Amino acid sequence: MKQMSLRARLMIGFLLLTVISWGAASVSAWFQARHTINELFDTQQMLFAKRLITLNPADLSRSTLPATKKVLSDHHGAQEDDALAFAIFSRTGERVFDDGDNGKNFVFEPHYRGFRDGKLHDDDELWRMIWLNTPDGRYVVAVGQEWEYRDEMTGAVVHSTLLPWLFALPLMIILLLWLLQRELAPLKQIAHQLQRRSPDDSAALNAARLPSEVRPMVDALNGLFSRIHQMLLRERRFTSDAAHELRSPLAALKVQSEVVQLAHDDAEMRQHALVNLDAGIDRATRLVDQLLTLSRLDAQRTLAESETVDLAQLTRQAIVDQDSAAQRAGITLRLENLAGGSLPFQGHALLLSLLLRNLLDNAIRYGHPGVTVTVTLRQRQLEISDDGPGVSEEALQRIGERFYRPPGQEKSGSGLGLSIVQHIAAIHSMRMRLANRPQGGFSVTFELP
Repeated sequence: MKQMSLRARLMIGFLLLTVISWGAASVSAWFQARHTINELFDTQQMLFAKRLITLNPADLSRSTLPATKKVLSDHHGAQEDDALAFAIFSRTGERVFDDGDNGKNFVFEPHYRGFRDGKLHDDDELWRMIWLNTPDGRYVVAVGQEWEYRDEMTGAVVHSTLLPWLFALPLMIILLLWLLQRELAPLKQIAHQLQRRSPDDSAALNAARLPSEVRPMVDALNGLFSRIHQMLLRERRFTSDAAHELRSPLAALKVQSEVVQLAHDDAEMRQHALVNLDAGIDRATRLVDQLLTLSRLDAQRTLAESETVDLAQLTRQAIVDQDSAAQRAGITLRLENLAGGSLPFQGHALLLSLLLRNLLDNAIRYGHPGVTVTVTLRQRQLEISDDGPGVSEEALQRIGERFYRPPGQEKSGSGLGLSIVQHIAAIHSMRMRLANRPQGGFSVTFELP
């Protein structure tokens, strides 16, 4: 089933609310108008009755008033004959005077005084009656009004009040349709922009004239497009880097494989080629592992989860893990914990271990025999330094770039180790500084947050 559009839902909702509100207002207006009209006519009846009791019925002839239409053939207004009627009775119930119309049909009430509802002779219509005694108590005055007249007056007042709104409803609907069309037009423009944009388009959506309620959604979409674009760039860069950097190791593996095939019965040549082939596989494996690690770190800007890590214990373990490789290279590893005992740090243990391992591996791989690599821990600082010759100023400016290796470097490597270290440091909000030591050697310093 096709879902109803937003404009149709708003239109139907508006019509329902209008009908309900108009109906509720009509009922409320009816009761309020009826109450007000009853108060008005009750007051009118009371004033008329009070004026009648001031008259002396003895001075009045035993007759009735003529009908209005007999007095004035025209220009007698829009009055109704049953709008108001009266009669004056003696204490015995004899009618001594009336209005000449409905008053002559009043049923005498000998005991009741004040307002009450009653009926006329040979008439089932309900009347609003007021009964008052004259000051001398000799006569009773009755003033009445038909309830139907009051109800008709109430209906006329309510009708005249609400009818213009009923006629205005179609105009309101037309204006509402125009307003909905105008206000929803920016949403259609956003939909057209989304339909036309290419998958790798990172341009922000045009949010002109958008209502404030919709703008957060468009801002969120623009943020999503930006993140998708960054992800596509990372994937393309990873593919390009992998294709470029794996070309040489794979070519070397192919050469060694061919050497193995050409060795025939030369065991020494075959063994040498196999050793080189094994080393080449290790280098290719390490390169792929670092490329994948760097790709994952590129997609991570902050720590998804963290824990309290003892940085001192983590550093001691990293030195123990690299100690055998350092001994084979003739390099001494040393730890100086100037922070005292444990050094708690909020971070990711595996990433911090990878940071230390890459730094120590670089120091061992590119260090000279006899060099001492010192890891110094301070309260807000981690430093890894050596007492070697340091690096040139040109190399110092470029260290950390992807795949950069200083000229003349004979050791194997991918040039990704420090890039990984920089990403891990950034994720942990650590400031990293590379420098040549004044007393000789090279140092990597991290300012802890």
